[in-house]
Amino acid sequence: MTSNVGKVLQRQHDIVLYGATGFVGRLTAEHLARHTPDGVRVALAGRNRAKLEAIRSALPTAAHDWPIVVADSADQQSLRRMAESARVVISTVGPYAKYGLPLVGACATAGTDYVDLTGEVLFVRDSIDRFHDEAARTGARIVHSCGFDSVPSDLGAFVLSEKVHADDAGELGDTNLYMAMKGGVSGGTVASAMIQLDEVRADERKRKIALDKFALSPDRGNEPSGEWRDSAAVRYAPDVKSWTGPFVMATFNTRIVRRSNALLHHGYGGRFRYRESQRTGGGLRGRLTAYALAGALGLGFGAMSVRPLRPVVERLMPSPGEGPSEAARDAGHFTATLCTTTTTGAPYRSVVAAQGDPGYKATAVMLGESALSLAVSRDECPLPPGLSGGVLTPATALGTVLVDRLRAQGFTIEASTT
Repeated sequence: MTSNVGKVLQRQHDIVLYGATGFVGRLTAEHLARHTPDGVRVALAGRNRAKLEAIRSALPTAAHDWPIVVADSADQQSLRRMAESARVVISTVGPYAKYGLPLVGACATAGTDYVDLTGEVLFVRDSIDRFHDEAARTGARIVHSCGFDSVPSDLGAFVLSEKVHADDAGELGDTNLYMAMKGGVSGGTVASAMIQLDEVRADERKRKIALDKFALSPDRGNEPSGEWRDSAAVRYAPDVKSWTGPFVMATFNTRIVRRSNALLHHGYGGRFRYRESQRTGGGLRGRLTAYALAGALGLGFGAMSVRPLRPVVERLMPSPGEGPSEAARDAGHFTATLCTTTTTGAPYRSVVAAQGDPGYKATAVMLGESALSLAVSRDECPLPPGLSGGVLTPATALGTVLVDRLRAQGFTIEASTT
């Protein structure tokens, strides 16, 4: 195949949204219907034409003539045809470890850009191992984790580093992300967690990957020593005057941020250490809430690890494909505050914040704008040094293009000295 590097692909569709009948897929379709520029060709894809047509008819008028593409994760030929028809494919079809790799492979081979929502470290590691070189050859930009996993983390570290370097204030040193949020639990995330727990229990190699803090590094041997271990500890954080507990997404997000740093040839800094936790407030109430959070997460993951208890967990959690009401989605919000001390001793912080349930409303915006960044402004999107494509991250594949697009959607993304 001739390389697609530097070319504008002549394809039938600019964006194909695969999984449009799922809950987040529908929200993403709604966002695209309202915010896709004139002339950008969008198609809806999934297994069932009738369901796709019903979704399309309920979207804003701008989407009523969008084409339908029938594709199934179990039908490799249908995935190949879909990938070859598009410049960018969005996938909301998870759990990705179960359904995702064939589509990534089809996009890598076709030179088609790809974005998804995964928070599954084993899936991303498999994607890198199987398809990074092929995507680099064809120029495909495979960009995992373009939702709440892991855009706030990845862009927060990216803009923080950009500001520090612009100020000639050295490099990032110890860096902490503190997450404050209100939002619902995703049934799809719970299903993905159960699959990953089964995999690590059954396979020693996968267990080592899941526990490796540099699991997604492109060059594990050159990672700096001294990186923080994953921790469920309760701490008081003077940076934000709040008690903190474990953040459920930290074990994945931290690995995406570290991959970004490594793809940028450790551009954040040779002494960069990164950790994430969740803010619970000050005083006794904040401290007790942090301990309650730690206990609840421990019990939840413990219950998911015991097969006889899984039906109880499933009854308590929303099913995959379900989600909160529109009112609940509108009431949600998140604020990610990243604090660092640079190698020159200067304190800096960045903030990434948005209104809307983080895993649903805000995620649909992040995912849709990630795809639009590639469909509309691909030539302005960055690439890591030495790469023309590959399995990338939001920061290394989309960078300031996505930052600007999210700001235009009402997100706060800023960095400053403190």
